[in-house]
Amino acid sequence: MAETMQFDLVSPERSLASLKVAEIQMPGADGDLTAMPGHTPLITTLRPGVIRIKGPEGDREFLVTGGFAEISAEATSVLAELAKPVSDATGADLDPMIEAATAAVAEASGAARDRADKQLADLKALREIVAG
Repeated sequence: MAETMQFDLVSPERSLASLKVAEIQMPGADGDLTAMPGHTPLITTLRPGVIRIKGPEGDREFLVTGGFAEISAEATSVLAELAKPVSDATGADLDPMIEAATAAVAEASGAARDRADKQLADLKALREIVAG
């Protein structure tokens, strides 16, 4: 089995990463997951959180607000709604999304409210990480 796999992270604004990594931790919609070389193929949606990568070039962390990940044995590609290095992120980056999510919770009911509550909680937790 290979020791590294290709990792690509793209947002609508730019490509943020394209490198060989040993491990990728990401916030999957159904829970956190880790991809490593040899992983079973999987496509998943992402929730707001931090993608952590470990590799020969060192460790890196990226904030994502959602998107999709395609994982295979040889590569992982992430198409993010919004992404940036955690070191470059501020609480102000997330405040408009938190306001919109708060409004969505107020307007939703039933299962839609549960999803909106989860989205809001994830965004608030992400803001705490960024605020440090």
